[in-house]
Amino acid sequence: MAGNEEGNTTQISEIILLGFGDLHGLQFLLFWIFLVIYVMTLTGNIVILIVVSADHSLHTPMYFFLGHFSLLEIGYTSTIEPMLLRTLLSAHVTISFPACACQFYFFAFQVATECFFLAVMSYDRYIAICNPLHYDSIMDHWGCLQLAGASWMAGFLAPILLMVFIFRLTFCSVNVIDHFFCDLKPIMKLTCTNTQAVEMTSFICTSLFALGPFLLTLASYTCIVTTILRAPSATGKQRAFSTCSSHLTVVSLYYGTLGIVYGFPSRPQYKDLLKLLSLLYTVLTPALNPIIYTLRNKDVKVALRKLVK
Repeated sequence: MAGNEEGNTTQISEIILLGFGDLHGLQFLLFWIFLVIYVMTLTGNIVILIVVSADHSLHTPMYFFLGHFSLLEIGYTSTIEPMLLRTLLSAHVTISFPACACQFYFFAFQVATECFFLAVMSYDRYIAICNPLHYDSIMDHWGCLQLAGASWMAGFLAPILLMVFIFRLTFCSVNVIDHFFCDLKPIMKLTCTNTQAVEMTSFICTSLFALGPFLLTLASYTCIVTTILRAPSATGKQRAFSTCSSHLTVVSLYYGTLGIVYGFPSRPQYKDLLKLLSLLYTVLTPALNPIIYTLRNKDVKVALRKLVK
């Protein structure tokens, strides 16, 4: 037990993550599988960063934002997967409470930033397809820097208020989280106090920093699809769809997996299933994103061949 007890409460100094300790014999196999996925994710995003930086034909707003997105994915996976790998090598992993809170902060910061970058990338495609004559004036170098900077800043600020409320909670003597990283719901299960303020703050933050960008992304693609369907030639339609198909696939995967996990009822009998579903957006989706942007993007494939040669 951690901390100094006062009655039934305690100031928790460390957290125990159970991870997938109940899988026993499968842990070693899963460790190598997730390690390979982690290395592939890092390699794929680093390759995208190198290709976008090295090839002058990719120095456009779309690939400028893709470079930021890849950098974000590197940080996102590095926040979650090393801890996941540690839980697979041990029955449980002990980390300090401040480290647990920091992991949640960086996770929430990067999730919110990713939502904003997906919205910015969809806005870029909206201007390119629906308002092409003004594209160069709107998406100039300064405009791109402003959009990227605003996305990073909004993501950085998103979880701060939530963190203030979390640190003001009083925690019970139990300091065990049955999960592989410090997410909000598992942390809140450790508290003995009323979590209504935290839940309300979480709802407001989610509405502003996740639902808001999602609605902007949805609105952008609604206008894009409407414009494409009005195009007179089949060639024009195909070209327009090809320029945004990769991004639309990533958007669908990202919001789809997030919706499944956070829309799923958090009841005790579903805790193992929720852990498995959490792997979708913390491990699987980041691993697929570089593959989607390279295999489904002609410009990136051409630039990659030139770089290899």
